[in-house]
Amino acid sequence: MPNKKYCVELTEEQRSRLLERLGRGERPAAEQTRVRILLKVDEGPEGPAWTDARTAEALEVASGTVAGIRRRFCERGLTGCVERKSPDREYDHGLDGKQEAELIRLACSEAPDGRSRWSLRLLADGVAQLGVVEDLSHETVRQTLRTDRFQTGSSLIGAVNG
Repeated sequence: MPNKKYCVELTEEQRSRLLERLGRGERPAAEQTRVRILLKVDEGPEGPAWTDARTAEALEVASGTVAGIRRRFCERGLTGCVERKSPDREYDHGLDGKQEAELIRLACSEAPDGRSRWSLRLLADGVAQLGVVEDLSHETVRQTLRTDRFQTGSSLIGAVNG
């Protein structure tokens, strides 16, 4: 058997935490699969020490997935391997507070002539015409007006999206 670069050896405490996590069945399927992979490739005294190929076949994943789980376990530890990693990138929000207020003011105003209500694209164009921003995407308007951002937004977004 070739030497593996990344060896998984779980302690009793880590093994019990993984089994507990798996037993509850409340976690996402991908996370449960990562837990199962770690339990199968465990080369510690209690572990079955399955090969990557055997584990991949049993859990219906690619052998590269198993190798990646091994690598992440060695690099990030148990929690960093099992739980999903947050993205490193930061997103720039499309509008600042004053611009958002202008968008909401426009959305709450009377719809343009010939329209019964505002559409996202009409709002984006309207905010740009007012000179609040140079250019605005209808998707930025949607995200700005989505209901979970405002307690009273459900009526506002309903009126906009129709």
